[in-house]
Amino acid sequence: MIKKALAILLILGLVFTSVVACGNNDVEPTNDDQVKEDTKDDTEDNKKEDEPKEEPKEEPKVEQVVTYNMGADPETLDPGKATENVGFNVIINTFEGLTNLDENDKAIPGVAKKWDVNEDATEFTFYLRDDAKWSDGKPVTAYDFEYAWKRVINPETASDYAYQLFYLKNAEDIINGDASIDELGVEVIDEKTLKVTLQGPVSWMLEMFAFPTYFPIRKDVVEKNPDTWALEADTIVSNGPFKVTEWSHNEKVVMAKNEHYWDKERVKLDKYVMTLINEDTTALAAFEAGDIDGTDGVPRAEIARLQAENDDFMILPDLGLYYYTFNNKVEPFNNEKVRKAFTLAIDRSAIVNTVSMGGETPATGVVPVGINIGGEDFREAGGNYDIDPNSAKVEEAKKLLEEAGYPNGEGLPEITLKYNTNENHQRVAEAVQEMWKKNLNVNVTLGNAEWKVHLSNLSEGNYQVGRIGWGADYAHPMTFLDLFISASGNNYTQYSSEEFDEYIRKAKSTIDIQKANEYMHKAEDLWMERYTVCPIYFASDPELMKSYVKGWRKSPLGYLYMDKAYIEGK
Repeated sequence: MIKKALAILLILGLVFTSVVACGNNDVEPTNDDQVKEDTKDDTEDNKKEDEPKEEPKEEPKVEQVVTYNMGADPETLDPGKATENVGFNVIINTFEGLTNLDENDKAIPGVAKKWDVNEDATEFTFYLRDDAKWSDGKPVTAYDFEYAWKRVINPETASDYAYQLFYLKNAEDIINGDASIDELGVEVIDEKTLKVTLQGPVSWMLEMFAFPTYFPIRKDVVEKNPDTWALEADTIVSNGPFKVTEWSHNEKVVMAKNEHYWDKERVKLDKYVMTLINEDTTALAAFEAGDIDGTDGVPRAEIARLQAENDDFMILPDLGLYYYTFNNKVEPFNNEKVRKAFTLAIDRSAIVNTVSMGGETPATGVVPVGINIGGEDFREAGGNYDIDPNSAKVEEAKKLLEEAGYPNGEGLPEITLKYNTNENHQRVAEAVQEMWKKNLNVNVTLGNAEWKVHLSNLSEGNYQVGRIGWGADYAHPMTFLDLFISASGNNYTQYSSEEFDEYIRKAKSTIDIQKANEYMHKAEDLWMERYTVCPIYFASDPELMKSYVKGWRKSPLGYLYMDKAYIEGK
């Protein structure tokens, strides 16, 4: 997961349509209007001609448009470069990979209508649909996947998610300069047949093919506008259920039904409008005024009221980690004892119960609760390390800070905690700031920036401690562990470990579930015992959706699928 908020926008004055509770709502619209006939008067004294019959009344057509608020402006809509949740939520509705995910987030056919797998599960042969087309009507081919993947793995592309392709043969060697790009484990047999060779067997690989970094893109589209093709609506060409028709930055992204999509009959919406209202209170006001149909951001202070009064409010499951990352190369967080002291001095139970208040769980590791592998919950098996989920460990934290050379917080350099602009992030940061002052006698300054600037600061190491979140890309511990490998563009800690990298390689290269679990636990142990990051809580997903929007699905992976959504009963 990375479960992923910017400028306050204009609230749309248009009346749009919206959404119901999560689940499958397959009730067909009904017509309650009855065709009525006028009677004629047949009295003996006065016979009249039959009066003309009224035409059947047409039921008013409901505009099939859903407006949903996602918050921050996407960084990019390039599947090969996107890393954050808002961009992904546009991409999964406008692009499509070899496979799709069903309601249980398991692989089903996508652009590929079928596939063959060899005996040791290291070779996949995909057969593409003849009617798979791009939004401009051109056919989707195996070459589009080959081009997309080689572009991601090319070091010149600088894709933060390039490591997601390390499952492919020679991918990691290509990134490290030890192999040619032409040695990547992908081969075009013909325009509709693609052969994929893995570095080793991977039990969750079919789900990976449904991840945006594996989506196809068109070479001619990219090369025509290499730097900007995925930043403006009029240059984006996609192959999914919808296509981007308008992108008013920091205001909204408008997606219309893609008439060239191979399964366009399942798409009922004419438009899906994603607004980019950054402030949760503003989004809530827009929802309650009927200007938007749903919102991903719910003010935590309003949750109790909404639970009591609003049937459109729900808390959905979410595989996500909310955490603070330390810059392991700058003072004072280049000292392991300081990192541990700051981590132990936080009362996570108080944060989830009095600050976030959205059904979150105190985080005691990198991998969230709720991921069952080999018959065990990975988090329960991994334990809590030295973190107490129910309270701060004040005395131990003070002792660690003293051992690090900062008794009672004395001598520490100025410290700034950075977060991206958002009401909940601010509330959490203020609570942590107070805890660090009370428990460690440390003065911490808060600094916020809009999402893109904040991500840039983290990526460039321009911070001491900063807020970030991660939502699962697929339902497996690996999605929370391999973001910290040395080659990951999402590892903001400025720390890398070859020992950690090797545990991840071994876990990915075995089909023995128990061995894979063993390696993954060792990797998490190494990362957490160094306190490179400070887990805060495991996420939940408070949502507001109008009851008249049916057929939508919000995955625990954080993706809102609108390809089966429709309006009924508005």
